Amino acid sequence: MALIALAADKGSPGVTTAAVALAAVWPRRVLLAETDPAGGDLVYRSAAAHGGPLNPNVGMLSIAATARRGLVPDQLWDHVQPLSGGLEVLVGLGIAEQAAGLAGLWPTLGHAFASLADSPNAPADVIADCGRISGDTPAVELFPHASLVLLISRTEPEAIARVRDRAAALSTKLHGGPRGAASLATPVVGVVLVADPNTAGKVSGQVNDMLVHAQTGARVVGTIADDPAGANQLAGRRRGRLDKSLLIRSARKVTADLYQQYGAAWAVSAQAHQAHQAQQAHQAQQANPGQQAPQGQQAHQAQQAYQGQHAPQNHQPQPQPQPHQPHQGQTNGQAGAGR
Repeated sequence: MALIALAADKGSPGVTTAAVALAAVWPRRVLLAETDPAGGDLVYRSAAAHGGPLNPNVGMLSIAATARRGLVPDQLWDHVQPLSGGLEVLVGLGIAEQAAGLAGLWPTLGHAFASLADSPNAPADVIADCGRISGDTPAVELFPHASLVLLISRTEPEAIARVRDRAAALSTKLHGGPRGAASLATPVVGVVLVADPNTAGKVSGQVNDMLVHAQTGARVVGTIADDPAGANQLAGRRRGRLDKSLLIRSARKVTADLYQQYGAAWAVSAQAHQAHQAQQAHQAQQANPGQQAPQGQQAHQAQQAYQGQHAPQNHQPQPQPQPHQPHQGQTNGQAGAGR
């Protein structure tokens, strides 16, 4: 299972741009979810695949009613819209007040996002744009279900100080304290710097040393190029070879590095999770054949019921996605520099 949550502590470091750029070049099928309780941006920036605007009522807003009755991971696809470049998006809330409709549902969403990679029908990783997480934002309730939490930060001294403190706070919240020997605890907390490509290597090394010295439990996992021209191309506001932009090239390196380091672990984790659920269901059934099925088996039964509601004559199978190869004037998703 692979839920990758992106967030920032304060300011507008470009979380949405980073999320869309990473999703556009992700090596497997991916769902981009706008999970910022303050509201999403893509509905205002991006065109749908049919050329018109995205529907603001289909996405996080519409999924609230479904999730209150229980949420099978494949049901996420019923609330997804494709962007003009092909990227599949769960559109965010329109305004912060709508987040009240998701009260108590964030852990359910987190579990569904994390389990989507194990779907037998339409598996995908999920990249969640959580926006700013300072304060008591409920999006943090997604994090325990994530494989990786990426904090996006610029490189000004005050931004680095904030990301250091936020990383330490998250490690305490998620792992019970800063990680030393327990550095493999899940979710991994990483930092992605939005930096000048000319100084990115040097700055990332310095910031990583600071994170380690401060025992934050986090480390720098990559850098995204501070590339306003590329961000405008990604948002459709500027023409050009997006695949040649510094933004996309740096995003490709980050995704390649992440998959090289964590991809195998995600696959093993998913297999172990499935085996554990199957064993629990089998043991519970043998011990209490007349009692209600445990949660894992209930989820399986809900999945079967959902499949029955979407019989082949009424539900076309999800097409195999084309490789994420942004080209001139188009990519698998379009969004601007954003938050």
